[in-house]
Amino acid sequence: MELIVERPIEIEVHEQREFVPGGFADHSTPLIRNCWYVAALASEVSREIISRRLLGVDVALYRTLAGEPVAVRNRCPHRSFPLAKGKLIGDVLVCGYHGMQFDPSGRCVNMPAMPIVPTNANVRSFPTLERGPLIWIWMGDPDHADDGLVPDTTWLASDDWKTVSGSFHIASDYVAMHENLLDQTHFPFLHPGAIGTPEYARSRLKVREENNTIIIDRELRNSPPPGVYGVPTGLTGKPVDRFSDARFVSPALHTAYARIVDNNDPGGQPRTYRFNISHIFTPETNGSIHYWWFCSRNFNLDDKAADEHLLVASTKAYQEDVDALEWILDVVRNDSEPQFDLNFAPDKPGLLMRQVLYRLAALEAGVDI
Repeated sequence: MELIVERPIEIEVHEQREFVPGGFADHSTPLIRNCWYVAALASEVSREIISRRLLGVDVALYRTLAGEPVAVRNRCPHRSFPLAKGKLIGDVLVCGYHGMQFDPSGRCVNMPAMPIVPTNANVRSFPTLERGPLIWIWMGDPDHADDGLVPDTTWLASDDWKTVSGSFHIASDYVAMHENLLDQTHFPFLHPGAIGTPEYARSRLKVREENNTIIIDRELRNSPPPGVYGVPTGLTGKPVDRFSDARFVSPALHTAYARIVDNNDPGGQPRTYRFNISHIFTPETNGSIHYWWFCSRNFNLDDKAADEHLLVASTKAYQEDVDALEWILDVVRNDSEPQFDLNFAPDKPGLLMRQVLYRLAALEAGVDI
């Protein structure tokens, strides 16, 4: 008689925390899981299996023969061998340790050492969707993985827009990242000459919240644009009207829509230049982030010099953000003397965002606040 000993099934346990009404998310708040995040760029996922840690979980990513993206937990249920170190035979993922085979749903379809496939030897799979240059993944309850909740980034795949992009791996938390992007008063100081101007930092902003989306509207009239916009538009040093709409869209996405209006265009009519900035990030852990940025414009699409300028200027500015956020988290974690950071009126967008994340984390924990 064959003896089969089943090991205890490992249950993923996430941090438990007490939630209170009116609280704010910070670097220690449990990560939001019922949300579409970006697992990878579409160009990164192929028939070569790759692995990436997302929300604390190691995930293996590959494509089927038909080209569909697949995401499964990167851990064989038998002896925890990383499945990304295995191989593909057709659409079957073969573990490189004992040869167990899994279909794209994570179901075990063959166990070479046994005549009967064990019914409990399955790998967790994750819903995925490919939209333009992005592959989105749902790490939470799969019953809540509604395709309609994937954020709109259609301009990234539109022929009407030209996009430059880059990525960073950041030793920071995604709460601080969102707060940084909603804090436009730091632009002239952390990014002097590139993104912000002192006049822009002092301009009035309007903040509103709509269904867990935080929106900042800002305008500055008759003032020169910052360098990142001045060079590609050819408006450096010239007075223009500048409008922006910056949004905390979801735990995975921040967007900024910039509009530069030249009222003195040689054509005799005001000319409008548009930029869409997309900041997309997925927590690796509570203290590290996968971050992709995209800068898109709807004019002079064949201007290679504009491409190069936007790429260099954006990369420099976002590296400055990365450095600042890593320094801040290092101080917060390692300074032994506690501090309650001060908040001022311009911090309202970030504070609203932190309340949204806090409420969402509480909801996932089953706490009604």
